[in-house]
Amino acid sequence: MASPLPYPPPRVRVAAYVIRRHPSPALLVFDHVDFPEAGTQVPAGGIAPGEDPERAVLREVAEETGLRGARVVRRIAVDGRPHPETGQPWLTTYLLLDAPPDGPAEWEHRVRGDGVDAGMRFACRFVPLPLAHPLADAQDAHLGRVDPGWGATGGGAVG
Repeated sequence: MASPLPYPPPRVRVAAYVIRRHPSPALLVFDHVDFPEAGTQVPAGGIAPGEDPERAVLREVAEETGLRGARVVRRIAVDGRPHPETGQPWLTTYLLLDAPPDGPAEWEHRVRGDGVDAGMRFACRFVPLPLAHPLADAQDAHLGRVDPGWGATGGGAVG
């Protein structure tokens, strides 16, 4: 009989670096309209059982921002950090996505459905790269792997 694991298994997640390349490189980010203290973030969320990261990241981008038509380019990194509030283990795969060249530079999106985010309002926008300010929960930690010049200029990322 196997003994129980001393720690819970990590929550498996994805995070999206959605970049619009024209007229100059810009990253899709959002802020929680009703919870500004959450900080500026990129779309991210859990992977459903049996779902691959590429499908999950497209779903999360559409759910959290309403953006459709993005294309997965490649996986960037896998990051094993604890949840910033609970300390529970997270295993996040960061993926690079190419954004459609058209569409607004900023918009507000209300999450639909019956998930935990349902009804939340997100203020979405494309911000120029390199970032002027770090993202919440060090979500910008792997942005330099997309292009060395695209990292945050603010040093360490804090939420």
